Amino acid sequence: QVQLVESGGGLVQAGGSLRVSCAASGRPLSFYVMGWFRQAPGKEREFVAAISRSAYGREYADSVKGRFTISRDNTKNTVYLQMDSLKPEDAAVYYCAAGPYGSSWPIPKTAFGSWGQGTQVTVSS
Repeated sequence: QVQLVESGGGLVQAGGSLRVSCAASGRPLSFYVMGWFRQAPGKEREFVAAISRSAYGREYADSVKGRFTISRDNTKNTVYLQMDSLKPEDAAVYYCAAGPYGSSWPIPKTAFGSWGQGTQVTVSS
């Protein structure tokens, strides 16, 4: 089982940037397709972005395409989400998630089964 810990959330003004990180332990990150999800108050958790094990494949939600960039550094067992041109509607708790061990790309959004505790992102207008 892989353990995930997010960090880097905070308060940012609309139009600003923020990078959140997800550090993995327990198993090498290179064996996992990784994703970022978010949940705003009163809303269901939604998919944000995903990245294949070797980073050749990336997928984004339409709402963040062109503004957010997912990346990974398997040597550091860390996944990142660079968020630019932030909007108030991007405010949420951001969670990283891992797909099944050893899975290939792509995977269904429902296949992500290991989750971090989340990091809060607040965007002021």
